[in-house]
Amino acid sequence: MLKVIVAAVALTVVGLVQAQQPTTIEASPPLLSMDERQKISEAVGNAKRSITNVMRDAHRNPEGTLEFFAVKADHTVVEVWPGAGWYTEILASLVREDGRLIAAHFDPDSPNEYLRKSRAEFETKMDEGRGDFDKVEMAVLNYEPGQPIAEPGTADRVLTFRNVHNWLAAGREETEVVFSKLYEVLKPGGMLGLVEHRARPGLSLENMVKTGYVSEDLVVELAQGAGFELLSRSPINQNPQDSTDHPEGVWSLPPTLRNAGENRAHNLAIGESDRMTLLFIKQ
Repeated sequence: MLKVIVAAVALTVVGLVQAQQPTTIEASPPLLSMDERQKISEAVGNAKRSITNVMRDAHRNPEGTLEFFAVKADHTVVEVWPGAGWYTEILASLVREDGRLIAAHFDPDSPNEYLRKSRAEFETKMDEGRGDFDKVEMAVLNYEPGQPIAEPGTADRVLTFRNVHNWLAAGREETEVVFSKLYEVLKPGGMLGLVEHRARPGLSLENMVKTGYVSEDLVVELAQGAGFELLSRSPINQNPQDSTDHPEGVWSLPPTLRNAGENRAHNLAIGESDRMTLLFIKQ
């Protein structure tokens, strides 16, 4: 009886989330073998990950997310704007022996000091030797047309986690350039796995940039405009507790907790943002 009740609740939550999403014809995502799933599990559990990052697994669901994206140990994976390397710690371990990981970070020659510093700190982390980073290849993703991430048609997976709002802050046209680059670097049949803070339907583009929450409709539109087809969605990173109407947008919630003040405990209880998890394919 308990299993029936739990299943019914889960289906209800998924149904509520799907009711907010744009309708698109979708196929089933690719399924991994038990051995392939085990390799992801081992990469998530590798002892070289920082304890601070491991503590966020409950909110970021790396094992289920990478299984949904069907990432395999022999894949060529491009991780786009990896930030401080949260997912890099996992991906580098997963593909180290049989695959290839390209970290498409900020331009080291960017006029923006913050971007240059972030890139430099990431490179320092790669060089410190505390993770399986010895084979990670560095690349650049910028908004300049005609500057590909890597050799076109070579990647099995392109993965990006909570970056679309950053591209939109640069402009709609710049965001379209980025999606075109993601499409270009993939092999035919290659896939784009994308996680992003999810806005409620009807939010304006201006407020998406301001709050960090992006509508799922817009993400699908941008991907399809570059040539992608939406393959499937997953509720793995949804958070029904997130109302998305916080004073500082997504940054009101963990881990940033910007200007949380007396709302800190409340925001910690909400957890990290409600997120869409989408899988696109290049036919």
